[in-house]
Amino acid sequence: MNYQQTLDYLFSQLPMFQRVGSAAYKANLDNTIEICKLLGNPENKFKSIHIAGTNGKGSTSHYLASILQSAGYKVGLYTSPHLKDFRERIKINGEMISQQAVVEFVEKYKTDFEKIQPSFFEMTVGLAFDYFANQHVDIAVIEVGLGGRLDSTNVITPELAVITNISFDHVGLLGDTLEKIAVEKAGIIKTAIPVVVGESHVQTKSVFIEKAKSEKTSIIFADEIYAARNVHFKNNEQLSMFMDIFKYAHSDTVRFDKTEDLFYLNLETELLGLYQQKNIATVLAAVGILATKGYVLSEYFVREGLKNVVKQTGLMGRWQILSKQPLVIADTGHNEAGLKEVLIQIQETPHNHLHFVLGMVNDKDVSAILEMLPKTATYYFCNAAIPRALEAQELAKLAKGFSLNGNVFSSVKNAFFSAIKTAQSNDLVFVGGSTFTVAEIV
Repeated sequence: MNYQQTLDYLFSQLPMFQRVGSAAYKANLDNTIEICKLLGNPENKFKSIHIAGTNGKGSTSHYLASILQSAGYKVGLYTSPHLKDFRERIKINGEMISQQAVVEFVEKYKTDFEKIQPSFFEMTVGLAFDYFANQHVDIAVIEVGLGGRLDSTNVITPELAVITNISFDHVGLLGDTLEKIAVEKAGIIKTAIPVVVGESHVQTKSVFIEKAKSEKTSIIFADEIYAARNVHFKNNEQLSMFMDIFKYAHSDTVRFDKTEDLFYLNLETELLGLYQQKNIATVLAAVGILATKGYVLSEYFVREGLKNVVKQTGLMGRWQILSKQPLVIADTGHNEAGLKEVLIQIQETPHNHLHFVLGMVNDKDVSAILEMLPKTATYYFCNAAIPRALEAQELAKLAKGFSLNGNVFSSVKNAFFSAIKTAQSNDLVFVGGSTFTVAEIV
């Protein structure tokens, strides 16, 4: 098989949560353990950092990988889902796994996998771990796919566990309360492995503290140690073209205090979302722990890693500016907490009128999200080309109940091009609602 035939085989033969949702979710680690055994347990052959959380785990993973790369380490990065190319999921120092490596892996183990009958995600985890072990990475940053306790990645024993935050998402699989969801995320906490929690929450803090205590390990809450101060826009070459529009709406530089004393002044980042301040605090806490384990991560490396995170890791879809006239922005925020942050930034971004290209998946609490959206915007309802997508006609019908008005389109691209054509030069076109909607545009 060539690369495309290999992908077609994977997408058609293996249940894929990205496409079909909960039917592809395996509520145990049996298959992953069997796959790792088949591969010679590669998960034990490299050091790792394990990152879970409802929102921000992707950005946090990329930040940490970029900082470690800046420090000269050979860094594996496993994330999901992909936006454009399957190989985005598996990178070393920002370079995607080769097509040939994917083909050879599937050809070698195809018969064995057909006996195990893994999900798409389980197979991909096996591929990533095998690749990182064979390439002798110094350390790999491993992002949890869904939950934590029963996620396929949870067979590693990392140097550090990071849990960014807890909010409602995948409630049918993870639980319908924040405490239940926290228990699932806390499942990545292991004996004597230090833990960083990005955001403390009154309903979940005790869950993490008790789990850390039972595993006899240390735990810190980043937002109780680090705080962003004096956030402001810095006019640099990358962003100067947006100076007039964004001087109040974006943070390109930020001061971080540690327990109220200056820690970093004027940190720069390529990621423009205001919500990145929370992720950076989590990253700084993680860097502090890694330093105690012997990793050489000086202030220079931290600054370089944050400043060059997109360049070094290829991260896409986080408050990503696609054009300036009209201003077009895409963001993968797709649950209540994530979209709340995005909507704050939309509100703070100067514009005459908002054109919202909206597509969602059918296993979210759609009503709770629609209730949050601005009623004055013009909506372009669409659905991504995946079985999980909520039909655009149904989405428009639900949206009308919340006084959200617009037109229905047969595809994401048709909706997008209509928004671009309709928008005036001082308007804002925003693309979001699901990762898969954004994936068809960026």
